[in-house]
Amino acid sequence: MNKTKKVALITGATSGIGHATAFEFAKQGIDLVLCGRRLNRLETIQKVLSKLINVHILNFDVRDKQETFKAIESLPDKFRRIDILINNAGNAHGLDSIDEGSLEDWDAMMDINVKGLLYVSRAIIPGMTARKSGQIINIGSSAGKEVYPKGNVYCGSKHAVLAITEGMRIDLNTYGIKVGAINPGLVETEFSKVRFKGDKIANTVYQGYKALQPEDVAEVIYFAVSRPAHVNIADVLMFCTAQASSTIVNKE
Repeated sequence: MNKTKKVALITGATSGIGHATAFEFAKQGIDLVLCGRRLNRLETIQKVLSKLINVHILNFDVRDKQETFKAIESLPDKFRRIDILINNAGNAHGLDSIDEGSLEDWDAMMDINVKGLLYVSRAIIPGMTARKSGQIINIGSSAGKEVYPKGNVYCGSKHAVLAITEGMRIDLNTYGIKVGAINPGLVETEFSKVRFKGDKIANTVYQGYKALQPEDVAEVIYFAVSRPAHVNIADVLMFCTAQASSTIVNKE
């Protein structure tokens, strides 16, 4: 007899690390709730992965508190038990000195990276505490471990993710809920196009070396969720071989 399949909810599932994690989890037989702002992409992923596992999609923006709670409350019965929460939705906007930073960029980063993570977590955690089981993985960044020039608010948001992760692990300890963070360095995704707002510099960010690929991070995330019940991967910092820190990258 097979055990009941686990259900994982992944935010930011339409591209990059979230997209790769959805495919990795599906390959491993985990049912999915995929969340994102781009409905057409969600539907495309659902069509492909439904051949392997059960998939439900939720189309909302994590920045919108009411829509977040409404979307998660709408889950059908067979998807309501969220065993694994992957808080992946996040972004970076601009690379400006603090004295020239855009208030709109600051709002976007804090609203998605910090408040969005909190809204989704708050909607999911009560079910986990009631069952006294579950696992939460927050996707942080090497920017949560160190601060680099012109990284100010983005680095601040990712430092907050790590602090919140540690707070979650402490507060949820008595419920037997696993909490951890996966913190990648340079990953070749759409991230830089968003950060540099389509500027030509975005096309050069990953040139001259082999950056991490989304699939690399997805494999580490799956490793974390597939450990025995007594093992919690609390914190991972991962770089590509060419990267030594946020500012040191060995390029050809």
